[in-house]
Amino acid sequence: MENEKLISIHNLKKYFPVKKSSFLQKEQLYVKANDGITIDINRGETFGLVGESGCGKSTLGRVLLQLYPQTQGNTIYYGKTIYEYKPAYVERILKNLPEQKKKLDALVEKAKAVKEDETHHNFKADDADRVFHEIVHLTGGLIYAKDLAKAGKLLLEEYHAGCKVVEEAAKLEKDSANRAAYEAAVKKQEEIRAQLDEMRKECEQSDAFLKAEQYWDHGIDLGMLKKEELRLLRQDIQIIFQDPYSSLNPRLTVGQLISEPLVGHKLFKKGSQELEDYIIEIMDKCGLEKYFIHRYPHQFSGGQRQRIGIARALALNPKFIVCDEAVSALDVSIQSQILNLLQELKEKENLTYLFISHDLSVVKYISDRIGVMYLGNMVESARSEDIFKNPLHPYTEALLNAIPTTDADNKELQILEGDIPSPVNPPKGCKFHTRCKYAMDICREKNPEWVEIEPQHFVACHLRKK
Repeated sequence: MENEKLISIHNLKKYFPVKKSSFLQKEQLYVKANDGITIDINRGETFGLVGESGCGKSTLGRVLLQLYPQTQGNTIYYGKTIYEYKPAYVERILKNLPEQKKKLDALVEKAKAVKEDETHHNFKADDADRVFHEIVHLTGGLIYAKDLAKAGKLLLEEYHAGCKVVEEAAKLEKDSANRAAYEAAVKKQEEIRAQLDEMRKECEQSDAFLKAEQYWDHGIDLGMLKKEELRLLRQDIQIIFQDPYSSLNPRLTVGQLISEPLVGHKLFKKGSQELEDYIIEIMDKCGLEKYFIHRYPHQFSGGQRQRIGIARALALNPKFIVCDEAVSALDVSIQSQILNLLQELKEKENLTYLFISHDLSVVKYISDRIGVMYLGNMVESARSEDIFKNPLHPYTEALLNAIPTTDADNKELQILEGDIPSPVNPPKGCKFHTRCKYAMDICREKNPEWVEIEPQHFVACHLRKK
């Protein structure tokens, strides 16, 4: 379905603590690799992510998959619902909704007591925002219900009823005689939802209620999953690493590399003929000959090793794959082969990609939408053709002007001068103002807001106000 979200990221932050230089240093410093990113990735699309080296692109991909735990923010995955997956945090929050609301109110008060300072970040405000989204993701506007205990009880009953519907639907697929039980479960869930709708009518239709209500959905908050829960979800979310050699164990053959996740998730029995047949099928999809199955990574070229990495990521039939600089280490001719392979697999398997690269030409070729990152922040996001036809952020404009071309009539190559400032001590206001030819006084003082200037075209720049 067009524009149906698969991944939704809100205010995502990843800070790496810097080792203190001495015992006398009181303030803890952080490398702000990702500093408040909010984007949606739609089902079946390729979202390209570009920016200079060190801007936090690869970190974002790894934090999104929870390979690095996120410092702040919320990452919601819609490939499965909470009814299908049954994460432990749902019952924990809904059973103790009044206590959760008190915790949220306390965090809000602490955030108000801390003075806002862009150089010394207000972590209390981040905590309040994160907990707010953790709760309203499950309750919606009912977080403001007069009787929170009753609201929590009804929401928990609705959740259990939804889980029952999923269970009965699975039985119905195997045996049509279970239709009566399935219909009874659906009816029960509808009755509870009708009671919840009545409670919503009783709530004051304030701006706060309407804001909270828009976040109510049945996606899975990846940041709240336990380690074992996250491990099970690895079937749905995979990654293709940047270096096709160091990401492959040199002691294992191609067959063993691809079989590892399949055996680990108990989809096949180790050493079975079914497993070998399936591995050969996956290798064939990725352009690898079946006799490669007993070879080791060092016996392959860079392009072939990348195909092995793709085959390993594809083996579990994932819905979402992070391609972290998947072609940057390859020759141009091999790059085109890998890009065409990714496109072909996307169409056949209905995959969704986050494609990370510093090469704008590659991103333009493969992406449906493009996000531009600078020093840990998203500065622009739009459809691929809009980014190249009408760049709205000065940094995007500078990146496009720096693309080499063979066109003799084209204007002279414009190189963006200066280096990215330190992610430990970023400049106040807009982080790009130290290199921006359009910088104004407000750029040096105030952080620009992330706003939608045109349909599906977002930008964070004081020059582009609605």
